[in-house]
Amino acid sequence: MAELPCAEPLPRCSGRFTISTLLGAEEAAGCEGTQLSGSSLCTRTFGYNTVDVVPAYEHYANSRGVGEAGRGRPSLADLHSILKPDPGHLRVPLPDPQCSNGLPDAEEGSGEPSSAPAAEPVRFGWVKGVMIRCMLNIWGVILYLRLPWITAQAGIALTWLIILMSVTVTTITGLSISAISTNGKVKSGGTYFLISRSLGPELGGSIGLIFAFANAVAVAMHTVGFAETVRDLLQAQILFFLVILVSFINYLVGTVIPASAEKQAKGFFSYRADIFAQNFVPDWRGPEGSFFGLFSIFFPSATGILAGANISGDLKDPALAIPKGTLMAIFWTTVSYLVLSATIGACVLRDASGSLNDSVAVGSPGCEGLGCSYGWNFTDCAQRQSCRYGLSNYYQSMSMVSGFGPLITAGIFGATLSSALACLVSAPKVFQCLCKDQLYPLIGFFGKGYGKNSEPIRGYMLTYAIAIGFILIAELNAIAPIISNFFLCSYALINFSCFHASITNSPGWRPSFRYYSKWAALFGATISVVIMFLLTWWAALIALGIVIFLLGYVLYKKPDVNWGSSMQASSYNLALSYSVGLSEVDEHIKNYRPQCLVLTGPPNFRPALVDFVGTFTKNLSLMICGNVLIGPSKQKVLEARQASDGHTRWLLKRKIKAFYTNVLAEDLRSGVQMLLQAAGLGKMRPNIVTLGYKRDWQAAAPQSLEDYVGILHDAFDFKHGVCLLRLREGLNVSRVPQAHINPAFGAAEHPDGNGAGSRAAPSTGIADPEQQASTIFQSQQGKKTIDIYWLFDDGGLTLLIPYLLGRKKRWGKCKVRVFVGGQINRMDEERKAIVSLLSKFRLGFHEVHILPDINQQPRPEHIRRFDELIAPFRLNDGFKDEAAVNELRHGCPWKISDEEVHRHRAKSLRQVRLNEILLDYSRDAALIAITLPIGRKERCPSSLYMAWLETLSQDLRPPVILIRGNQENVLTFYCQ
Repeated sequence: MAELPCAEPLPRCSGRFTISTLLGAEEAAGCEGTQLSGSSLCTRTFGYNTVDVVPAYEHYANSRGVGEAGRGRPSLADLHSILKPDPGHLRVPLPDPQCSNGLPDAEEGSGEPSSAPAAEPVRFGWVKGVMIRCMLNIWGVILYLRLPWITAQAGIALTWLIILMSVTVTTITGLSISAISTNGKVKSGGTYFLISRSLGPELGGSIGLIFAFANAVAVAMHTVGFAETVRDLLQAQILFFLVILVSFINYLVGTVIPASAEKQAKGFFSYRADIFAQNFVPDWRGPEGSFFGLFSIFFPSATGILAGANISGDLKDPALAIPKGTLMAIFWTTVSYLVLSATIGACVLRDASGSLNDSVAVGSPGCEGLGCSYGWNFTDCAQRQSCRYGLSNYYQSMSMVSGFGPLITAGIFGATLSSALACLVSAPKVFQCLCKDQLYPLIGFFGKGYGKNSEPIRGYMLTYAIAIGFILIAELNAIAPIISNFFLCSYALINFSCFHASITNSPGWRPSFRYYSKWAALFGATISVVIMFLLTWWAALIALGIVIFLLGYVLYKKPDVNWGSSMQASSYNLALSYSVGLSEVDEHIKNYRPQCLVLTGPPNFRPALVDFVGTFTKNLSLMICGNVLIGPSKQKVLEARQASDGHTRWLLKRKIKAFYTNVLAEDLRSGVQMLLQAAGLGKMRPNIVTLGYKRDWQAAAPQSLEDYVGILHDAFDFKHGVCLLRLREGLNVSRVPQAHINPAFGAAEHPDGNGAGSRAAPSTGIADPEQQASTIFQSQQGKKTIDIYWLFDDGGLTLLIPYLLGRKKRWGKCKVRVFVGGQINRMDEERKAIVSLLSKFRLGFHEVHILPDINQQPRPEHIRRFDELIAPFRLNDGFKDEAAVNELRHGCPWKISDEEVHRHRAKSLRQVRLNEILLDYSRDAALIAITLPIGRKERCPSSLYMAWLETLSQDLRPPVILIRGNQENVLTFYCQ
């Protein structure tokens, strides 16, 4: 488009596009009245007037599905199609990329504009929000009370190994958290949000629930405190952090202060090389004196790395804060553990009596042990294992070593209370996000947030109640192992999330944190599960059982959420891999599966046809519902796109495992030809065309009759089998308003099979036969019969489909009867031959009937009825030659010449006689399956062929399925 002159100068930049800044008066007039999708504008982007817009943050914020147009971006139709005038069209201005920083003015998805600006929520950086929280949650009573004892048991060397092994798991998990948290914007919900958005709602929901519960009980494991906001809790935790740091400094100062006689009696001698050497090797004691026994005691003290991630919604920049804060917290706490273990192991003996009377002169006889060289004789208590002091016996060794003991006590209180507060914040935040996602019933009440930070006050109260309850129970030792295993389940799934997202090679997996390894993440997931069983095997089984139960519930409920999880990417990868691999496998009769292209039109129009095919293809083979949209492509393109999702949802709601596809065509037959050639993928392509019987063929337009029969010919030309289903009540329920009509369409007009519109009739409140017929294949069939008339050998398809139906529960009580034609003087021999053949096929069909009267003359009244049926379609040419007949039939190829009536007389009478037999033998059957007669192409007029089908299947109450294979074997009795 040519650039238009500006009518007035551009106003000063205010941070947003306006109509006047983008267009002059004439340009605005030029764009005024154009109808655009979304909020697109005619903008002066590159010096000329265009509908295109420049890249902006708003176009990608809150995007959901693939192909969904971003907010403010013009749709493809806006750019590609002719703009329609719409004077009332509202156009929303977009941010000016030259006058703004590219960020939104408010949080996306805020909804309605408010008159007053919303209060700015409290946000924390990586130090306060993540590092300090994680360090306080990792530090605990084990640091002060158990690490010296572990050093005495395992020695400094193995203690360091225990620490480094534990830190390896937490570091790998920290790297996985960093990768996941930098792969897109992280919102509130912490661990649950990370796992659920990565692995999907099934695993995410189960872990979210138990993780919130574990944090709530962990409050009781430490102590109980309550504050109203995260800000108050953070302030309290900073105080605790300072107390712990002071206690550390106090301890380190105490190690260099010369030991008093009282401290020497308790085993402290300041730094000594020989004490370090003695404590460097292990000295196992008691029932817990083993490497993995001590590992199980220490490992819970290395956990707590998720404390920062769990308040992800309260961080200024979660993508920066979570990786940096978590890894720094792991580093500094690891250093503190290693330093404490080495320093106390170099200062304190394993055994000491604490009695000042045990001082002796250096080198006194009878004195054994390292204390003798320092003038103390601890031999007696060491031999009798009655020493009260020393690393192996006194849990308060750190307090004894420190410069001022009460500061260590304060550090213990600080570590305990800080861990409790971290869990008190984590549990409600995670639980709130889980409640908002509505994966589980009866928990939505706790999802409500209050204040500018959307504080989960109700969640705080619930956590407080759970904590108080478990404190009153006072049996925390029994549940503590289960809680530890819940945390380890979270670690395992976080690592597996990182591994799974990496291994699927999804283009959406683009974490900005690059220092991770998918194989390290897999190792972290595996080792987390192993550690669960090393800690407490019975608790690991309970934890896994709860996870599996919650997982099964979500799998059963199938929540309507779409988070773009790696499970979806994995499903695609597996499907693609197996589909490509299947193309390399040669077909074999033993692996034949009836893969059906079902010409349903809109599937909700012919529910009985969909149900019938879905019954024998479910969990077995491919089913594609095909719909031909007839009419001008410009009008039908939008309809096709909108209808596709609605029809797919209808199939899912009806529990039909099938695909839906539609094509645009000028007429029905050409559309079906497209489907025959293009439907499917690789070896997963239809080999059977299934369609409904055309009931109105006598009154329909002659060309539609020609097209219908032509579709059958096309199916055979493409080497497909054909199944044709006829119900007495008919298949098309599009004119009946009932639950089978897709709610996405309502009572609007729908195109029928020929592309014409049809409007739903008003409901009368009376059960219509068509309504009843639409559910005929969803009910139990009872103890009826499935009658198979295997009149001609089509390769075995006429037998296979009833066999597959009989394997389903709804048809399981039906008895299968097989009818074949024969001669009256050879009935026994022919029956034995068919029974022998069926037994080799292993179909379980034992009841075989020979029809010796199949070639008898039909009743005269039935013959007359057939003649009356074809009379409107006859040329009555008086047996003229072929050239004259063709001239008479010009423009109406469905007409039947006298010579054709005479030539096909025997076949016509055969259909009349077969109908009599069906009425005699199968009047009360659940289903009649009969071999479909074939009319030779260009030799049998379509009207005559339809008269055969009409005569064969008329007046029958049971459903009739006419089947014809492609004359290639689908059954075999060989094993190779």
